[in-house]
Amino acid sequence: MRQSQLFTKTRKEAPSDEVAKNAELLIRAGYIHKEMAGVYSYLPLGLRVLSNIENIIREEMNALGGQEIKMATLHPSEKWKQTGGWETVDVLFKLQSRTEKEYALGQSEEEIVTPIAQEYVASYKDLPVAVYQIGQKYRDELRAKSGILRGREFGMKDMYSFHESQQDFDRFYAIAKEAYLKVFTRAGLDAKVTEATGGSFSEKLSYEFMVLTDAGEDDIVYCPSCTHCANAEVTKVKEGGTCPKCGKGVLAKARAAEVGNVFDLGQKYPKAFGFTYKDKEGREQTPVVGCYGIGTTRLMGTIVEVFSDEKGIVWPKSVAPFGVHLISISGASGEDVKKEADALYTSLRQKGIEVLYDDRDLRPGEKFADSDLLGIPTRVVVSEKTLKENKFEVKDRKTGSISMLSLPDFLLRLPLIS
Repeated sequence: MRQSQLFTKTRKEAPSDEVAKNAELLIRAGYIHKEMAGVYSYLPLGLRVLSNIENIIREEMNALGGQEIKMATLHPSEKWKQTGGWETVDVLFKLQSRTEKEYALGQSEEEIVTPIAQEYVASYKDLPVAVYQIGQKYRDELRAKSGILRGREFGMKDMYSFHESQQDFDRFYAIAKEAYLKVFTRAGLDAKVTEATGGSFSEKLSYEFMVLTDAGEDDIVYCPSCTHCANAEVTKVKEGGTCPKCGKGVLAKARAAEVGNVFDLGQKYPKAFGFTYKDKEGREQTPVVGCYGIGTTRLMGTIVEVFSDEKGIVWPKSVAPFGVHLISISGASGEDVKKEADALYTSLRQKGIEVLYDDRDLRPGEKFADSDLLGIPTRVVVSEKTLKENKFEVKDRKTGSISMLSLPDFLLRLPLIS
């Protein structure tokens, strides 16, 4: 894409009422637009990042057998009243139509997915099954001050699995946990599997996936020597104590952001809807249900909190809106520079490389500042200087290292840098 044709432009300042670093940088770089506290629109660059995140999640959910669906977000109140959530879920948005019927905006999908599964699961032969969706959620948060880390409208991947037995659920639960770790690793993050309670979703032990960042809203206690990690509110062991898992490490305490969770919902929702299936002996049984959530927009915000510096965002290659930011710097040889940059732009696109081409008539300093703010992994500069040397200036946004590469050498390194 030519940057001169990009719908958005960068800005020097974020809205005065924005305090979260993730939102400040994303707004200034033109990735998102703030509508009100906790509600943001995603602009072309932001949507590209979000789509990359969603595709990583989609690939891993498909790999473990999940089937993607699209569920309603406007829910009839009767289903929420049937499960008791209408009165007990305090973040539920409630609406009344002109027909005086009541509705809820979906803050989770148990009340929708359970009756759907009930339609298609009649026998043990239909189990196990897992379905997921990637869509919008709505929660009436009292405090939405963390940018896209905590919104009133936000993106979420939620998957639900249905099983014959607790044993089969436990088997799938373990597979799902590993798939989640793959998602976060592919997104460039080191997530810790953290023991916690299920809150309003489940009374059983659940697992949250936490990423260390000062922007987080949770305190965790973890072991630097092994994988032990627990939410500070529910663990009996404290900071400075010996790790109960490996017996060697000294427990540390840190602030963290939750980017995903998995819950054992048991049989709560099937029982609420009278959902049963016939086992091998023809007896009616109630399935066991699991819930698996990843906040897609929250994950995007966490990545910005973890990967940014004083100049702007530093996107991991796997989620960046473009792999290469091509910049032309005109001088006395302006037409020759433009011709060379245009040719490189065409060549990269033909090779399937996603390129943002800064062809704007601006000063070099403005272009470089915008490039740092946008955070695209690799910056390639074509200028009068590079023309004389018959090379391109290639900068790594993460390390800051700059190389002068000939076209053959640059194309040879493309798989590594973009």
